[in-house]
Amino acid sequence: MDGASGRPPRVLDVAYSADGLDNGELVHEYGPGVHILSDPYHLSLLARLSSDATVQPLINHLVTTLYRDLVAAVVAREFPTCHVESETRMIAHTPEGVFAGEIIDATTRVVCVDIARAGMLPASVCFDALNHVLDPAGVRQDHLIMNRVVDDAGQVVGARIFGEKTGGDIDGRVLMFPDPMGATGSSLKKAINYYLTHAGGTPTMTIAMNLIVTPEFIRNVKAEHPDAIIYAFRLDRGLSPPDVLATRPGTHPDRERGLNDTQYIVPGAGGLGEVINNVFV
Repeated sequence: MDGASGRPPRVLDVAYSADGLDNGELVHEYGPGVHILSDPYHLSLLARLSSDATVQPLINHLVTTLYRDLVAAVVAREFPTCHVESETRMIAHTPEGVFAGEIIDATTRVVCVDIARAGMLPASVCFDALNHVLDPAGVRQDHLIMNRVVDDAGQVVGARIFGEKTGGDIDGRVLMFPDPMGATGSSLKKAINYYLTHAGGTPTMTIAMNLIVTPEFIRNVKAEHPDAIIYAFRLDRGLSPPDVLATRPGTHPDRERGLNDTQYIVPGAGGLGEVINNVFV
């Protein structure tokens, strides 16, 4: 037993050892399109956000900081670029005052989806950031009001959309879902399917942007939408057996577990939709 807490000694996840990170990204076996950007700086911010001692207004400051960095990483890694030659202020002093290089293609069109309620602040942060680097005429923010559907035992059996405010088709657009907690994947799958069946057209990419994801989330989303791209800052699989925690993430996908019996993430951060909004119902 742990003498300080009376709990059994904690089994550490090998994923977060020095060998488990490569250039700021978690090494895993989940296949392509899964990016866990787990560097010590962002893990520090997440640890603070996840603490029960952290309350508003610091919660919103941390969420905003994390999503500003996450959307920057996603845009830099996934969005198309173009070559520009742009005069700087130094052109008044020398003809060499011209920057020539690759920048984000400002004509890229995006739909940034707010999945209320946990996704309201993240989507707003990402929408603002996108408008700074892209032509605002091609940047759209949509809103879906959703909740989990549970059975009598409290098990999540799906998700329900009971309100939406969307702005048209998704053809040729990047479809982005900034939603902090990737737990079961039910809400994301429901949201993607809504756009594929109701919005019209085909997106160029579908990108989930989470702070924390579980193995169950990755497995469920990829099973239904294999082309979906997942970005997160942390993978939580804290309820996996010790021998699984000693292996690279994704090595034993059917034995990895990051959700408790009511589908909350462990170690997790609690229900961030409740925490962000100070509404604990």
